[in-house]
Amino acid sequence: MTEPLRPLDPVWLERTVRTALDEDLGPAPGRDVTTQATVPPEALGVAHLVARAPGVVAGLDVVPEVLAQTAERLGVAAPGLERLADDGDRVAPGDVLAVLDGPVQVLLVAERTLLNLVCRASGVATHTRRFADLLVGTDAKVLDTRKTTPGLRELDKHAVRAGGGTNKRMGLFDVAMVKDNHVVAAGSVTAAIEAVRSRFPDVAIQVEADTFDQAVEAVEAGADFLLLDNMTPAELEQVVTEVRERAPHVELEATGNVTLERARAIALTGVDYLSVGALTHSSPILDLALDLVERR
Repeated sequence: MTEPLRPLDPVWLERTVRTALDEDLGPAPGRDVTTQATVPPEALGVAHLVARAPGVVAGLDVVPEVLAQTAERLGVAAPGLERLADDGDRVAPGDVLAVLDGPVQVLLVAERTLLNLVCRASGVATHTRRFADLLVGTDAKVLDTRKTTPGLRELDKHAVRAGGGTNKRMGLFDVAMVKDNHVVAAGSVTAAIEAVRSRFPDVAIQVEADTFDQAVEAVEAGADFLLLDNMTPAELEQVVTEVRERAPHVELEATGNVTLERARAIALTGVDYLSVGALTHSSPILDLALDLVERR
C-alpha cells in the first residue's frame, strides 16, 4: 500500500508561486511586456492543459494558484478551471488534463509558470511509477531522498507519492540519519546512536551501513532503520537474514546505485525499501502544453 496522497501545503504553494511569478514578471505586480502589448485586458479565451507524452500527472494544485495570483497582479478576473485529471492519473498524448476559461492575458502570462511546476512534478511522478510498477509482487517500496531542488521539496515529495512511492524524512529535523561522517565524528556507530538517543529521544534513528558488521553493530546498538549502502544482492540477503533473526522490527533500505535495471532483483532480497535519489534529482519533465484553443 502506498502512502496516502495528501494535498500540497497551501502556505508553501502560495509562497512558491509568488516567487516564480516574481522571476517571470519582476517584483509584484510586475509585467509581461509582450502579452500586455498584444492582448487587451478584456479579451477572453479558452486554453487546454494537454499531455504531449505518456506518463503520470502530478502537481495540478499549482494551476489554480498560478491563475489566481496572476489575475490579481493584472487586476482582472481569474479564469475558470475545470480539472479533468487528478494527481496520480496515468495520461496519454493528447489527453486534456484541464480546461481554463477566462482573460487571455492571464492564460498567457501564467502559462510558463504553471508548466514549469506541473511538468517537473509530473516527470518525478512518472519516473517513480516506473519503479513502483517493477516492485509489484514484492514487499518493497520505493523511497525518495533529500536530493531535491532547494525550495521545491514539498512539490518533489508530493510527486513521488503521486507516482506510487513513499516519502522518507522531510529534512534533518524529523528523523536521525547516522552516516559515515557522523560515525567518524562520534567515534563509532554505537557512540553516535547513544548520542542521538540522549539528545533527541523522540526521533527514530537510521544508520547507514556499508558492511555486514556495521549492520549488526547498528542493530545491537538500537537502530530503528538501516540504510544498506551499495551492497550486492548477495550481501543484502545476508544482512536481511541476520537482522530478521535479531531484530525483526528493524526496517531495511537498499540505497546506492538503485537503477530500474537492478530494482526488482534488489527488492527480491527481502529489503523493505529501495531509495532512489534520481527520482528527484534526475527525472526528466513530462511534456505538457497549454494550448489556446479559442479567443472571443
